[in-house]
Amino acid sequence: MKAINLKLFFFFALFVFSFASISSSYADTVVIVHKDNASAINPALIKRIFLGKAKNFKGGGVATPIELPESNPTRSAFNKGLLKKSDTQMKAYWARLVFTGKATPPVQVADDAAVIEKVSNNPTLIGYIDSASVTDAVKVVHSF
Repeated sequence: MKAINLKLFFFFALFVFSFASISSSYADTVVIVHKDNASAINPALIKRIFLGKAKNFKGGGVATPIELPESNPTRSAFNKGLLKKSDTQMKAYWARLVFTGKATPPVQVADDAAVIEKVSNNPTLIGYIDSASVTDAVKVVHSF
């Protein structure tokens, strides 16, 4: 009986420590803009921009969101963490807006490097990437 309890204890401990190391290996998601963007950008504004409800930064400059492909885990983290919606909810949300002609969804780019490249070359763009990918070519305005 004690041998079974000991085995269960070690199995449970292994499971907990494995899960802890896996979850801590994921980096944060960050929202980035052009490094010269001086606008005050808070999470509420980011959410409005990515939901097509705001078209400008607070300073008045045009704000154009770009996003990662549907299969990208950082996109899922962004949708859940900042927009508070699942990937499926976001797909339905944009389908409705596009169908009614009310908005155009963010342009998709291939990966974090493409987001950085585009944002660093265009002050109107705002995007999100894995924090491990951040370079000095862009400015981080929010992290979660």
